[in-house]
Parts: sequence; structure tokens; C-alpha cells
Amino acid sequence: MTVPDEDRSAHRAEAHAKGLYPAPLNEGRSRNMQANRRSGTKPEVALRSALHRRGLRYRKDHLLRFDDGVKVRPDIVFTARKIAVFVDGCFWHVCPEHGRQPTTNDWYWTPKLRRNVERDRRADEVLAAAGWTVIRIWEHESLEVAFERVATAVEHGFEVS
Repeated sequence: MTVPDEDRSAHRAEAHAKGLYPAPLNEGRSRNMQANRRSGTKPEVALRSALHRRGLRYRKDHLLRFDDGVKVRPDIVFTARKIAVFVDGCFWHVCPEHGRQPTTNDWYWTPKLRRNVERDRRADEVLAAAGWTVIRIWEHESLEVAFERVATAVEHGFEVS
């Protein structure tokens, strides 16, 4: 079900008025932020294509539910091998090399990015406790390095750092 643009605009304006999140600086910035994808990013698609070409089959954006009510949605999942792969964006997941603190609306972005990192750590803990291998790949990592880490884990049953 799609929501009409005017309903989305009204909802967004109401949320801005309540201070739930900042109003965009301009229409261009707003379009840019709306275009950010949750899944299917370029690094993720490139990795999936390389894995598929190698004959490795996986599920993409697959929801995993755990007994304690925790839900985790890795980007790439090898269910039989219990391997979960996340391709993390440097900004959204606060990369130690490329992550940076926002200078505009930091009252909103700093806690949001902190929650993203906390959610990532919690997902890693839940998956590991359930016997899964977790592989986190930064968007800036080369395709070759990312591919080798995942392929080695799938083919040999363990993660290679």
C-alpha cells in the first residue's frame, strides 16, 4: 500500500512541528535523504552479485526472529550455514575511519547514530548467542576483500578477519 505524497508531506510537517525530527534545510536535502535506501545499496548489490556469480546462494534482507522477541534483518543470510552478513554504511553506522559527527541538527543525529550502533551490537550479540557467524563489512571495503571474507566463511564454516 502506498501513501499519497500529500499525506506523507502532512505527516512530515506535523512531526517537524512537534520537534520529533528536524525540518530539512532545503528541498534538495530532503530529496537526498528520502533517496537513502535501507537495503539494496550499491556495495551490497555488488557483493551479492559477486557471491551469486561464484555459485553461492543466499537470502537477501531476510528477517530472523529469536525467542526473546529480538528481530534482526541481515543484508545477506546463509541460513543453512548460519552466517549473517551486514554491509554497513560509514555514516549510518559510525565507521571508525570515515564516520563523522554531523554539524547540522546534531541534537537529532547524534542520538540517532548512537542508537544505530547500539542496535548493531545487540544484533551481533543475539546472533552469536544463537550460534550464528556475523560478518560486518563497511561500505568502503573493497569488493575483493568483502567477497573473500564472506566466501571463506561460507565455504569453510568460519569467519576470516
